[in-house]
Amino acid sequence: MSQNTDSSLDAAMAAPKDQGFSGTRAAKVVGITYRQLDYWARTDLIRPSLADAEGSGSRRRYSYNDLLELKAIKKLLDAGIKLEQVRKVFEYVREHVSTDIAAAHIVIDGGSVNLYDGEQLIDVLQKGQGVLNVLSMGGVKDELEADLAPTAVELDDDEAPSAIRKIG
Repeated sequence: MSQNTDSSLDAAMAAPKDQGFSGTRAAKVVGITYRQLDYWARTDLIRPSLADAEGSGSRRRYSYNDLLELKAIKKLLDAGIKLEQVRKVFEYVREHVSTDIAAAHIVIDGGSVNLYDGEQLIDVLQKGQGVLNVLSMGGVKDELEADLAPTAVELDDDEAPSAIRKIG
């Protein structure tokens, strides 16, 4: 391939991250079902920040940061945190974490969830202390990047940039 073709392909592969992710692709990358994703959007756990569904036939578009939150939500649920508590955690995080969310550390202790901001441990759900697991959002970000890598070549036709469609 020529250098020009390589740079065109690189740009085409990067484009979907900038343009967002369909609901189907977001669910696949994060490791949840589309039904879960749809439920979470309809119940305002996490709404797509790029484009929300506006009736029949419209498509949601999730940003990279949305995927990062989705991945963290899944990890909290997998750790045994109830969905109602996950909602409270992310309401708090969205309200109080003004920096890059990947810099946050969520500390899970049985049924309680704390946020470590680098200076103090803040009990998000209830008063109490104790640490079992620390969910580093930076680690979630790294895992999401790894999950995204193999899906770059698995784009749906409606998501694939024209440069990729012409090659295949």
